[in-house]
Amino acid sequence: MPTYVVFLRAVNVRPRWVKMAVLRDLLSDNSFTDVETHIQSGNLRIGSTMRSAAKVRTELERLIGAEFGFEVPCVVRTPAALATVAVYAEGLPSPFPDDEPRRYVTFCAAPVTADAVRLLDGWEEPGERLRVHGSEVYWWLTKPAHEAKMTNARLERTVGTATTRDLKVVRTLAERWGS
Repeated sequence: MPTYVVFLRAVNVRPRWVKMAVLRDLLSDNSFTDVETHIQSGNLRIGSTMRSAAKVRTELERLIGAEFGFEVPCVVRTPAALATVAVYAEGLPSPFPDDEPRRYVTFCAAPVTADAVRLLDGWEEPGERLRVHGSEVYWWLTKPAHEAKMTNARLERTVGTATTRDLKVVRTLAERWGS
């Protein structure tokens, strides 16, 4: 049975509360197996008889929306894809060798367009760099995220549905759930 890693976008920020225990029960009661969550930010591991990530995404969004009363976009990856993302991120040299930047990975629901790649790879704000590889955007910030010119909202306007995780979380998830 295929296994998937799912990232829920914008949950557990007021007023979009999704209790992970309720979510686990909901999915377990609706044909998903081996449901696990990690922290409250909407990281899931699930088994499913569905063999298409797109079908898994559609069903998850339908179930979660019906249960919690608001739309929750989902980004789905295989465990192998998650492991690849973590390894790739670890191998990227910092564009700020004299600083210890905060590092993030944005998981995009769809492939990033060539125009978006040019814009993001060329991002040159002080203390901010981005790099696109596949359907992920890798960030380095030498300042707090709330001070950055690149925001999750701006990034989503550029790439479509996406959700961002700290690289430490990505590493942990890859260790737990990557293949």
